[in-house]
Parts: sequence; structure tokens; C-alpha cells
Amino acid sequence: MKVIKKYIVLFTFALMFLFFNVIPSVQASNSNDTSKEPMNTEIRNIDGTKVLFQYGKPVPSFDNWNKEENNRKKKSLNGNWKFSYDPKNQGLEKGWHTPGFDDKNWEGKKVPSSWDLYDAPSFDSYDGEKYGLGSAFYDGYAWYRATFHAGADWKNKFIKMNLLGVNYKAEIFFNGHFIAAHEGGHTPFSVDLGHFIKTGNENTIAIRVYRRPWYDSYTAKKQNPITDDKELPYKPVDFWPYAGITRDVYIEVTSPVTVSKVITEAKHHTLQVSSVIFNNSNRKVTKKVITTPGKKTGGKATISNVQLKANEVRVVKHTIDIPLAKAWDVHNPHLYMATVKISDINGKTEDQLTASFGMRTIEVKGGKLLLNGKQAFLKGLNWHEETARSGRSLSVKEYNKELNMVLDTGANFIRNSVYNRHPYVYEFADKYGLLVMDDIDNMWLDIKQQEYQTKTYGLSKALASTMAWNQINNPSVILWGLQNESETSSATVYREWIGDMKAAIKDLDPQDRPVTWASSTSWDPAFDLADVIGFNEYFGYFYGEDSDLGSTLDQVHEQYPSKPILITENGTWSIYGNHGSPLIQGTEEWQVKKFESHWEQVVNRSEYMAGYTFWVLKDYKQRVDYNHNYNGISAMGLMTFGRQEKKQVYYAFKNAVNPFK
Repeated sequence: MKVIKKYIVLFTFALMFLFFNVIPSVQASNSNDTSKEPMNTEIRNIDGTKVLFQYGKPVPSFDNWNKEENNRKKKSLNGNWKFSYDPKNQGLEKGWHTPGFDDKNWEGKKVPSSWDLYDAPSFDSYDGEKYGLGSAFYDGYAWYRATFHAGADWKNKFIKMNLLGVNYKAEIFFNGHFIAAHEGGHTPFSVDLGHFIKTGNENTIAIRVYRRPWYDSYTAKKQNPITDDKELPYKPVDFWPYAGITRDVYIEVTSPVTVSKVITEAKHHTLQVSSVIFNNSNRKVTKKVITTPGKKTGGKATISNVQLKANEVRVVKHTIDIPLAKAWDVHNPHLYMATVKISDINGKTEDQLTASFGMRTIEVKGGKLLLNGKQAFLKGLNWHEETARSGRSLSVKEYNKELNMVLDTGANFIRNSVYNRHPYVYEFADKYGLLVMDDIDNMWLDIKQQEYQTKTYGLSKALASTMAWNQINNPSVILWGLQNESETSSATVYREWIGDMKAAIKDLDPQDRPVTWASSTSWDPAFDLADVIGFNEYFGYFYGEDSDLGSTLDQVHEQYPSKPILITENGTWSIYGNHGSPLIQGTEEWQVKKFESHWEQVVNRSEYMAGYTFWVLKDYKQRVDYNHNYNGISAMGLMTFGRQEKKQVYYAFKNAVNPFK
């Protein structure tokens, strides 16, 4: 049966049909939309390796966002920016993007940050009277402006600005010139500043950010959803779309011939390194590429010469024995650091890029999910990247607190539902042995939008491609997720959409990680395309009985005996402190009873189950037109939203024993 969206009040199927099919929607207007996604995302075959390009250049590594690389310069643009809302969309007309514009009357705002919290009274309150107040409900355009000094020694260098997250759409202006647009608020991107930079002088950045309103009113009794077929998600969904420059921004300065990306694959004491070398100059060059596998691997440096034409991209491959390397796993997450250097023919180093890696295998074999050849069982949690204090702009301290809360429950797995996370999340997972299913913003797409994405706009494929490319080296990432609870009524359209994304990921990922998704149904018509079958289930809550889960799992296994099954979501709600009979909906005891029933049915079938993922770590904010009585907070978490108070289900989950620990 199809999983209905997560309502606190259980609606009937008839009411759900009315909501999604009868209530009129208002089409958003955004004059800057084009017929294709604006990044011009494409996969090119370079020297036998598939390389991801955006804006006509190879997508660089963002793994070094917080560290200095030798022979590179980095300038953080985090800090105070000038900010202004643009409710009438008049900023371009008034020259807000130009260096000479006087922004002295604009507010100063910290970047990164979420404008939702600039004026957000009682954002973490469960008091429904607070819903609809403050900047959390401002939609449309807003502007950020900043200046920085470019050193005189930056002349003739390759200069790019890396932005780790701007939600939802960003338009970048540099010294008055339009540079690029980016769509998708949870994916890093990089823009070339070289054509317009003034070395030895001040430079001006202006970023226009757009967030679509989700409804024509957030507080009216009747709320009409506002949709846009080009956006992902294209309609209101049940999380909070924190807006603004929500993640780090920095300038990176390298030599014209640079290492754009280091791709690693480490298994069976062999390291394969594919280095993407980009000649961002107008002359032909010959360089040396030196790859070092890292300390304690027992491997030796390997050197090759490479010739590059003007503006050419090449891939240099090195295969290195690493006899002393130890396997990465959840109990002993051994990590190593590969280094790739570019030098001139005389041996003078011009550029360097490092890449952290772990030696491990992940595969599906004999109907089981195997980590380093042994069956793995994922005791998992979904979680949203947000705090009441910072929205989606968490500090490292906040990330550490959030992710340590995951580890404290005994979970060995997180699902990054339903969008990519800040690079630090993957670093943490690598370091502490936390397994990850990565996810993208394909949530609740109808058949119409699936077809439009596949045949015309291409954003679904772009997000799938950037996910695989950006997280390619992280050993913690073991599953690629393609979508969440999207329509399956047209098998032809749906399968083409799924297949298009899967093919892109398989092209880019040399580790061939399993592909899955969070289906809304246990009879998904594309399950034969999945490596691991994943679906969300709410038996005994939205439909059926709790006991129906076991027989459903058996039926799916009988149909697909070679594929392990992962419950990508399951859960119920409770209000902290509401105690009573486990038969009464909304009590903490009821939430515990539901969890324990589903967990037991899954672990009793562990011979073919890949795992179970509880929905969700904490109560979370949402802007869909339900849960207004709780100030837009869904109470399905192990803990409360702002104060992280632990419900009884927290202890039940913590005490649940992983059968393959």
C-alpha cells in the first residue's frame, strides 16, 4: 500500500485525494527560469573516466572546505554581509548588484545563516499561536552583498568562489557582472571569478536568493499550494525550506593548472587514484603528477607526466599497492590521506589536493548487504539537518552534538533524508564509523514532474550526479538514494526517471555503491532496478495493522530474493510528557509499542533484511498545511525539537539490539 505523508492527525485516503488532486494550486512566477537547469550539468568521458562538469568546467572538490592546502590560497567569506529583503523584486532595476550601490542602510547579517531565523519569535515553541509569525514565512527575493580584497599576487591565478549551500535559487553577480545561477539549496557549487576580478583591489559580490512561497497564505483556513514544476521539491513537503546563504562561502586560488578532483577507490590493499587535472590557461603545458597514498599505508609515490592543451581537462590514473592499510568499518574506521601534486618539469610544486579515503567494500551478494564481505544490518535513524538556534546553518559544535546523539542511541546508520548535507557531516561519519544513505531533493514528485525532469529540465539527474561526485570518496556513504515517496502510477515514466538517475550515478561512482530509494509502496514497479529495495511503511498508523509488516516483507522477498530490503522510514508520533495506555494514539507508550512491533518483525527476518530506519531522530519543523496546532512541528522524533528532551521511544530504540552488531 502507498505510504501516506506523515500527518499527526490520520486523514482518510479520500481526504488525501482531495488535498493533492482537487485543491487548486497557484503556479509560481520566476522570470529567470530557463528551459534547462541553470548549471549545465553534464558527464564527460575524460581519458576513460567519467567526470562531472558544471558551467563548462569540472566540478571541483569541496572536501577541503575547512583546511588549507599547500600551494593554494583560501579566503573565507563567512562573516558579516549586508542583507535586504526584496519583496517587490526591484533589486535588479535599482542596481543592487552593482559595486557602486550604497547599501549602508541594509542590515548586517551573519553568513552562513537562514533568514527564517532573523526574526523568528518562538520558532521552537510547540504553541500553535506562534505559527505564521516572523521572517520564517518570508518568501520571494532577498539580497546579500559583501566585499573582499583580492591580493595582487592573485594575478594570473585560477580564482573561484565555492558556495556550500544557497537555498533555493542563487544568482551570482561579481563586480556588477552576472556570473552564474544555481538551483537546489543543498548542493555545493563553484563559480569562476577570473574574468572580472580586480587583483590588488576591492571586489563586490552580490547574491540574489529566491525562495518560492509554498502557499498563498500560511494562516488562512483554506490554503492553496503554490507549485513550480522546475523546482525540487516542486510543491509543499513536510520539512522546513530554510532560505538564504545557509552554508560556508570561500574563495579558492590555485595555479592555472590545477587538481580539480581526486577520485579514490581502495579495496583489497590496492588504491586506485584518478586525478582530474584542469588547465585553465590559454597555453599548452606539460606537468608532472605525483600521487602519494598516505602515511601507514605502506604505499609508495607514483609519478606520471601529462600534457594538456589550452583549457583542456585530463585524468591521470595511478594504481598503488597499500599493503599496510587496514579496513574501514563501523568499529574501526581507519582513514588515510592521499595527496596529489602538480609540479613543473623541474619538480617545483604548483598545486596540491588531498583526499581522505578508507579501504572497504560494499556490495549486494546472495540477497544480503555486505560490508567488507560480511553481512551488515543497519540500525538507522532519519534526521533533518536543523537546529532551533541555527536552522540549516549549523556550527561544527552543533553538528557534533546532533551526530553524537545519533551514536548515543546505538544507531550505526543515518539516512540523509531528503537532501545532501554539509561536507562536515560526511567527515564526521567517516571518522566515527557511521554508515550513511545519501539522499536528494526528489520528494513527492508526480508523474508529470518526473517526465518533465527526465525529458526537459534535468534537475533530478543533476542532483543525483552531484551527490555521487561530491561524496565519492567518503567510505561512510554506502547507499545512494534517488527519491522519496513519489508517484508510481505510470510505470514507464517512473522507470525512465529512476533509470536516468541511476545510470548517471553508476557512471560516476567507481565504487559501484548500491542504489536504492524510499518508495511509498512495497510494490514499486521499478524495484527490479534497485540494488537494495527500500520503502517507507506505516502499517498500523496510516493503514492496515502493525502485524501486516511481516507478511509484506515476506512477499517482497519472495518476488525479489536476490535483493536485500531496507525499511527507509517507519515511526509514529507522541507529545513529550503525554503518558497513558499504549492503545491511545499520541501517548509516549503508544509510540513505543508501535516501534517495538515493527522492529521485531524486521529483525526476525534479518537473513534478508538490510535494516530498519526510524523516522525520526528529533521532532522537526515543517511548513506544510498541517501541524499548525504545534507551530509547524512534527512530533515523530525520539526527542523534542528545541530542547532535545528524550521520549520513552528514545530508550526503546536505544535498547533495540542489532542482530549483526
